[in-house]
Amino acid sequence: MSIKIFCRGLFILSVSSLCFTACNKQIDLTPTDSIDPSKAFRTVDDLNQGLIGAYANLSFYSSIYYTSIVTDECMLPSENSSGSGVATHRWQYDGSKAFEGWADNYVAIDRANRVLAAMDNVKAKPGEEGRKDQYKGELLALRAYCHFELIRNFAEKYEAGAMGVPYMEVSNVDGSPARLSFAETMAKINADLAAAKALIPTGFDDNTRITKIAIPAMQARAALYEKNWDNAISYATEAINALPLASRTNFPKIWKDATEDEVFWRLKRVTGDEALGDVYTQAGYLDDPAGSKINYAASFKLTNLFDQANDIRFSSYINIDAGRKAGGKVPNVVVKYMSSDPANRNLVDIKLYRTGEMYLIRSEAYAQKNDLVSAAADLNTLRAARISGYVDGTFPDKQTLLDALVTERFKELAFEGHRHFDLRRNNLPIQRNPEDAVNALGAVLLKPTDAQYVFPIPNTELKANKNMKQNDGY
Repeated sequence: MSIKIFCRGLFILSVSSLCFTACNKQIDLTPTDSIDPSKAFRTVDDLNQGLIGAYANLSFYSSIYYTSIVTDECMLPSENSSGSGVATHRWQYDGSKAFEGWADNYVAIDRANRVLAAMDNVKAKPGEEGRKDQYKGELLALRAYCHFELIRNFAEKYEAGAMGVPYMEVSNVDGSPARLSFAETMAKINADLAAAKALIPTGFDDNTRITKIAIPAMQARAALYEKNWDNAISYATEAINALPLASRTNFPKIWKDATEDEVFWRLKRVTGDEALGDVYTQAGYLDDPAGSKINYAASFKLTNLFDQANDIRFSSYINIDAGRKAGGKVPNVVVKYMSSDPANRNLVDIKLYRTGEMYLIRSEAYAQKNDLVSAAADLNTLRAARISGYVDGTFPDKQTLLDALVTERFKELAFEGHRHFDLRRNNLPIQRNPEDAVNALGAVLLKPTDAQYVFPIPNTELKANKNMKQNDGY
């Protein structure tokens, strides 16, 4: 593999199908470690199995987990005795901390590249040409998504000349790739997304995979980080027109997997998969609130921003547990990822792109272009969909509106893996309220000039790759 990482996937060919297996030791892959893609992939169905294997390595760790515990989104209750993420929550990390997002995304990228390398040698039978094109489109979009997650997490800054990440377009086992600039990385992401958009058919609508209508949502988010406001407006509009906002009645059902409203793409989770809800609570909370522990609670800073009586997002995301409050415990329980299934309380699908985000992207882009009327209209439309009895807000100037959007993104996208990156995009510090920092050991203010404001490239990568450069301060 071109980037030396903790390998979680090698190609193996079983009697019945192509699949991936896992290893947990650090290795440098050589050509003998994997089956030649030209032999592993002989049919269009084989390509699909390889694609599924690439999807399988996607994880919530790269963004959602770290964003939750690093920022002002969550607080650490005293009852968290597991130690999970505690040092990271306290900003006690350096290059020795192997953030899973680096490995997970590059493994998924390598899997995708291996399938893409074999694509041209696989002959489609009559009637299979469309499926083959679709799979190629999904692979390209998946590769773009993983690189975008890497650049959100590990880019030096979200500026054209800043260090981005290596962009892997082939499975080069002997390579030592250098970091591209942020602009160069984004250009390749955009190229892969454009190519994917032309290949995925309109009729393919399985949103557990990347569909054609998911592509403009992905493009809109990428344009936001590039500050390409025209593209952000264009792509967000395309996404909004394809998938409207959920009703207030259906919005809570999104988080229970009871509706697919406004969800462009979700990671399907089944029994045995990592449960995102485990980040926040023990699995038995709904069945035994008094006896279950909270790993990370919603911060008071976030909780107090909501109109708790009228905003449907509040009850969908957070429960103020009266029993915990009476017992002197932190009452702000994150319920966003709690399922209705008693056997898998913390296991639900992970929603990666939603229509609500598209309204916020378009509103911000309009504001940046000084079209405050259109920007306010989008923000008010989103709020009206979420808040009963909402009366349109007025914004006297651009900065007031932009400040409102930072707050609205905090609420709308809570626990979805955006807060850290939104603060970075706006050069804002991570600042915790005193009541949210009782167990943070002084980790109250993290400024944009502090090293830990940006995640480090893992030391294992630096040791294996002579061309890799670390972010400043580590």
